[in-house]
Amino acid sequence: MELAQEYDREVNSKIHYLNFSKKSTKGSKQSPKYFQALAPQKNLSTVENQVFELKPSLPVYFIRPNSIKRAAKFFLENFCTNKHASDILYSVKSNPDTSVLQHLFKSGIKNFDVASMSEIKLINELFGDEVKMYFMHPIKSREAIFDAYFNHGIRDFSLDSLEELKKILEVTNGAKDLGLHVRLSIPNSHAAIDLSGKFGILPSESISLLRKTRNAAKRLGICFHVGSQCMEPTEYRNALNITKEILEQSKVKLDVLDVGGGFPSSYPGMTPPNLRSYFDEIFDAINHLNLDKNCRIWCEPGRALVAESGSLLVRIEARKKNMLYLNDGTYGGLFDAGFPGFIYPSKAIRIKNKDPLSLIPMPFGFYGPTCDSLDSMKGPFYLPENISEGDYIEIGQLGAYSRSIRTNFNGFNQNLQIEVSDEPLVSMYQEVEERKEERLGLINRTGVLAQLYFH
Repeated sequence: MELAQEYDREVNSKIHYLNFSKKSTKGSKQSPKYFQALAPQKNLSTVENQVFELKPSLPVYFIRPNSIKRAAKFFLENFCTNKHASDILYSVKSNPDTSVLQHLFKSGIKNFDVASMSEIKLINELFGDEVKMYFMHPIKSREAIFDAYFNHGIRDFSLDSLEELKKILEVTNGAKDLGLHVRLSIPNSHAAIDLSGKFGILPSESISLLRKTRNAAKRLGICFHVGSQCMEPTEYRNALNITKEILEQSKVKLDVLDVGGGFPSSYPGMTPPNLRSYFDEIFDAINHLNLDKNCRIWCEPGRALVAESGSLLVRIEARKKNMLYLNDGTYGGLFDAGFPGFIYPSKAIRIKNKDPLSLIPMPFGFYGPTCDSLDSMKGPFYLPENISEGDYIEIGQLGAYSRSIRTNFNGFNQNLQIEVSDEPLVSMYQEVEERKEERLGLINRTGVLAQLYFH
């Protein structure tokens, strides 16, 4: 943890300063102005207020605590069924920022899908025994298994091969309290990012592994991943139908069924169905699996919980025709805009030029700040036609993966993080809340009319 981050946590500030060393903050011409903002804030500001006040030369992450709370509440209230107990495991890799993790915890998320010792130590440092961790990376080093089991109390591990099963049993000395979860490889035909190639055992090869794992495990689980940003709810049903066939052939008792992650967020050109339709497909398919009533149902959302909560403010350093040169790029917080080519909602903010921003949008592409020509994002990102050097762009839907994939390439990794009260640039959950409020309002109005009519 960086010194400035640690100091910020101690004073309970809503502004986090990242990647500043003690040496670099001392004597810096910019540091007095930036670090004056470290005093605790009683009320959250807005994005535009912060831009006009700070006029930042560094990229700025804006975090929306209300958005995190809304998304967590939606999953906790809707990913459930009367037939089985259910658990939400937050996928830490999607955003390991300490403030995001703390807001998730305060919102009721108490289970964490971890994939490395760094993530395990982070969660343990923040929450200790108040949460439970699950080591769901199918391939782990012996050192990581040992440390997780003996030093951090982790009992649940995923695997996708007989070799990994043997490794876990050898390192834990044949422990009798293990939760072992066999990961299946299933098709990812409707996902933005296919995750079926690297991990998972083919269904046709899984029967023997399931039986051997059942004999070694206190709790046996099956898990899978339909792919990141899954756009088709029926992919979960397809995966569960494959699971059904495997269970019928193996005749093992299942203690945990983990439907994994892949739950989407909304991006320009990628508007998924309502998340409730995903849950409907999942639990309707589960009803046909003939599971034991004590079998628990897990999911591992990452993107769907945090994507809306974050945006990234970048500054335009130059414009050449329809290409904008930014102070952050694919080696920083915009990796997904380069590969696999996500298009993000964008909002222009002008604070210097007296001429107002045009109301006429035109498509732009972006270049990042590094010297590498691969640091490019073709978009199109629609912004005012007269946007120019010195203007800012707030890029939405970057609460997931943007921070965790950042690099220090070419030295362009300094950034700020500020919590704000704004609503996300795009929100699935806000639309759900608004429709719910409309229905409640209609019900209330109908009730009043009925009382007047029958009085």
